[in-house]
Amino acid sequence: MIWTAAIVIGAAFGAYSAKKRGGKRLDMLQYGAAYAIAFGLIGLAIGVFLDRMA
Repeated sequence: MIWTAAIVIGAAFGAYSAKKRGGKRLDMLQYGAAYAIAFGLIGLAIGVFLDRMA
């Protein structure tokens, strides 16, 4: 479930980043999607690592 939280946090962080740079709604959606994918992959790798260690 780490990857689910990472996706939500990544989407929120990406949208905030785009808004801070003066982006419009579609920019915020694009940044949110990109950050969600990146954070989700990192969260998935952490989840797999923790599962293998336990």
